[in-house]
Amino acid sequence: MQQKVVILGSTGSIGTSTLSILSGKNFKVELLTTNKNVNKILKQATLHKVKNVIIEDKIKYLKYKKKFQKNNIKLHHGLKNIKKIINKRVSYCVNSISGIDGLEPTLSIIPKTKKILIANKESIICGWNLIEKKLIKYKTQFIPIDSEHFSIWSLLNKDNYKDISKIVLTASGGPFLKKPNNSLANIKPKFALNHPNWKMGKKISIDSSTMMNKIFEYIEAKKIFKLRKENISILIHPTSYVHALIFSKSGLIKFVAHKPDMKIPIASALNLNNNIDVNEIDKNIKSLNSLKFELPDKKKFPLLSIIALIPEKPSYFETILITLNDSLVERYLNNQINYLSINKNLLNIIKKQYFLKYYKLKPKNIYDIKNMITLTKNYLDINIKHYDK
Repeated sequence: MQQKVVILGSTGSIGTSTLSILSGKNFKVELLTTNKNVNKILKQATLHKVKNVIIEDKIKYLKYKKKFQKNNIKLHHGLKNIKKIINKRVSYCVNSISGIDGLEPTLSIIPKTKKILIANKESIICGWNLIEKKLIKYKTQFIPIDSEHFSIWSLLNKDNYKDISKIVLTASGGPFLKKPNNSLANIKPKFALNHPNWKMGKKISIDSSTMMNKIFEYIEAKKIFKLRKENISILIHPTSYVHALIFSKSGLIKFVAHKPDMKIPIASALNLNNNIDVNEIDKNIKSLNSLKFELPDKKKFPLLSIIALIPEKPSYFETILITLNDSLVERYLNNQINYLSINKNLLNIIKKQYFLKYYKLKPKNIYDIKNMITLTKNYLDINIKHYDK
């Protein structure tokens, strides 16, 4: 019997990797979604014989609706239609929507899937308390598929969370690890996007270069595995071969190692065999023989100082941080600000008196989170600065 799958954000790197893994396997894809990448999702739906597709962009939905109909594919507008399209629970949902926009569909799909595989950091960071309630209510299994959190998850179960002494998240250091700090101010986006190890989307590539990606993963680990801040550390590991390490109270050190390819954690989460050949095993041995770790340089990666500001309890801090970062990265990619202005604005605004009161308050629902996103964007529009040095 075929296992049914939903892929949210199928045209991004995670969604594309997931479809390539599922090809030829005993899975039936029930639904694909995209923001506006019409041509790619049409090819995906045709190749994998998917009958339902959601497009968020209304203009493109209206323009291409008939084209999809000619290919016997029903095109829907808006992720709000998930509940209508999926009548019976599917085996898996893979959520790879980028940004905070992934939270609402995450909450919508949980009752409709037996297992949810989440690569969407922002959903977990801003709305984990909302997600966890729904997971418990509908008895849906959660599997994180970010390589770091999948590594931790695969080595643990809920019974041995208390045995954790320290979790170490590894970071490659991105494209500028060896570049002098004074040369980064006016670095062009094409260079910041050139990650040495991973093939990723634009937004996450910029986050990796500033180390904001690792701060997000720090918050994720804290929430998912119910850790305190003193139980989490970050190390630079330039080859991205070991993704996380677990130091247990019993003295054991555990880690999962694999080449930097998201297909590996995704396939493992889907219980699929990648059929690694002997030559690949030989390469793995070479990689294991050259493992190196080092402490991150906080002068090179000043955003790491934000970790000290993270409240122990859930609050609006996470939503404000993500909104500021997403908005600044978008401006940088559109050549509206320089690279230096991402870090400088973040470090300046996140400490403003205007926001401090919200770091003691907790959002109760998704509408609270949406309102805080609007408030933060409006504040940034008025107070953003352009830095040259």
